[in-house]
Amino acid sequence: MFDNMFFYLFLSLLFFGIGDILGVATKAKVSAVFVSLGLFLIFFMMKVIPPDIIKQAGLTELGRWGVIFIVFSMGTTINLKQFIAEWRSLATAILSMIVVMIAGLALIPIIGYEETIVSVPILNGGIVATQIMTSAAMEQGFQMAAALGTIVFAVQKFFGTPVASYFGMREAKLIVEEMRRNGAAAAAAGGEEAAKPEEEKKLLFWERHKRYYGQFASLAITAFFAWIAFMLGKWTGVSGTIWALILGTVVSATGYVPGNILKHANSSGIFNVAVFATIIPSLANIKAGDLVTLGIALVIMFVITFAVLFLFFYVLPCWKILGSRNVAMGVACCQLLGFPATYLVVNEVAGAAGETEAERKAITDRLMAKYLIGGFATVTSLSVISAGFFEKLL
Repeated sequence: MFDNMFFYLFLSLLFFGIGDILGVATKAKVSAVFVSLGLFLIFFMMKVIPPDIIKQAGLTELGRWGVIFIVFSMGTTINLKQFIAEWRSLATAILSMIVVMIAGLALIPIIGYEETIVSVPILNGGIVATQIMTSAAMEQGFQMAAALGTIVFAVQKFFGTPVASYFGMREAKLIVEEMRRNGAAAAAAGGEEAAKPEEEKKLLFWERHKRYYGQFASLAITAFFAWIAFMLGKWTGVSGTIWALILGTVVSATGYVPGNILKHANSSGIFNVAVFATIIPSLANIKAGDLVTLGIALVIMFVITFAVLFLFFYVLPCWKILGSRNVAMGVACCQLLGFPATYLVVNEVAGAAGETEAERKAITDRLMAKYLIGGFATVTSLSVISAGFFEKLL
């Protein structure tokens, strides 16, 4: 009755669903990812579920080819004009990734080569970087490195959110003080360039022919570019996921392909589940004794990460790119968050620091675009390139 694909699929989706519900109920204060991975880990250690539950649930193969679909779709969401407009935030985010990568070199003698190589791109990014690195580690037989990478992914928001929120709150208080002292106009400027009147938006090719971009047509387009990305990866030696991201960005910019194409095809949910599922097997072989080792490595990793970010973006003059130490630190920490955590942090900061609607708007105007670009550039985009490079080092 219970030893069949549909029961294991139900259990897997149940664990994901419980995480989702708690994440929404707590307004992301409790990470949905942490809850889901924690449930799998506990049940693995209690031997209640089989170590190959994901394979028995039929999700392994879907996750294997689904990741390149997801990355192409992520590429189609990239707005190059917005990146150019917020180039200071983009530069700070990229520099923060490089700083974390360099700091990773210091971790090699402490936590090990494989553990460091797997974890650094995950610190830079999200689920796709995690899938790429843990899958590569599992294929090479580095079970503990894969497990550490998965746990880093599970807890990074717990470490990153308070820091990003703290520095966002410091900046928000300065904005409010400036508004009360000099009036709303001065604070709203807050270093921002004067807003330009919006040009009338022209319909893109796919918008003019929207009726032809149905679910199957959109999936076929995605599959075509996934195949091209895969072949380019074979021919060039550069990871196919990097090519998928580049192709998604380029074809979306032409206007011939819908942005966020998997969502347009009403298919993003099942692909997200499949890709998320591929990192679960890395937890199956963790024993109680391993938790201490993994916990120590985790603490060391985050302590060093925050130390170097503080050094570069608060003490050293890298903060001058954005003109504010607080904003620079907040944006630097966005690689640990990603959307929607960056959005939620700014809203919570604005609600807590602003007493009037004008104050809350000034805070949001100052922080929102920077935090969103910081998270999007790192987690959604560049971490895929980072992972594609680092997986070759295993």
